[in-house]
Amino acid sequence: MANQLRFLDPKVLSKISGMDLRARTVVEGFIYGLHRSPYRGFSVEFAEYREYAPGDDIRFIDWKVFARSDRYYLKEFEEETNLNCHILLDCSASMGYGNAGVTKMEYASYLAASLGYLIFQQRDGVGMMVFDNEIRQHVPARNRRGHLLTILNYLDKLEHGAKTELSLPLHQIAETINKKGLIILISDLLDEPEQVIEGLQHIRFKGHDLIVFHVMDDSELNFPFKNATKFIDLEGSGEFMAIPTMVRDTYMKRLNEHIEAFKRGCGRMQVDYHLLNTSKPLDFALFSYLTNRSRKG
Repeated sequence: MANQLRFLDPKVLSKISGMDLRARTVVEGFIYGLHRSPYRGFSVEFAEYREYAPGDDIRFIDWKVFARSDRYYLKEFEEETNLNCHILLDCSASMGYGNAGVTKMEYASYLAASLGYLIFQQRDGVGMMVFDNEIRQHVPARNRRGHLLTILNYLDKLEHGAKTELSLPLHQIAETINKKGLIILISDLLDEPEQVIEGLQHIRFKGHDLIVFHVMDDSELNFPFKNATKFIDLEGSGEFMAIPTMVRDTYMKRLNEHIEAFKRGCGRMQVDYHLLNTSKPLDFALFSYLTNRSRKG
């Protein structure tokens, strides 16, 4: 699966022009890899192909099969469930940090685009909310090609916003999305765990299934700094110089406590929690989504 993973690498994706092409590259590479890996057997696979007939939806023509056979064939899916999936994307200032080739926001936008594309392929409705300390953009969940392109085009031009108060938009989102479905949160979760978990609990109380993707830069997770370094608060005015060897143990202890608080809180609510390193390929996140989706299907 190594060749396929190369196309899921965020550094490679950053060199591809256009979010639509990035998303398609990721999803096609991922699905191709599923057939050659232990991941095989999930609902992303198609039941069969059948020849095109007048009146069929041309969205489901497999153009690769056409290129080989010069005949039109449609992918037939196992089952259509019409699940509504909403992707919640954190665009706060801290998401602009990156020391691994891409910023957290770039990584998160590639993930959101790829998930949107994959959700659309499964004939589920895909929607999106972008937020910092409030909702900045809301695209309702639908399954239309033009609707997906609206989301992808918005992600292609995404810019980071203001300071995070994550619990505020989460409560607002819980009151905004009325139809029960799957909600996917993509955020660096740089806020007090207890308050964020209360917001997630509100969403769960409304009957939604929930996946949390905790996106962090490799340097945030491993603190590789060696020389005296200036650290700047991206969501405030604070900055300070530090000798990394003197603060590393304290930093790692607090980081692990922060992560464990989210793991425990999400576990209590039966929320899928996944920690993502922005230096790693996107396949784990996509597979996590399919695992969750297959349980609902």
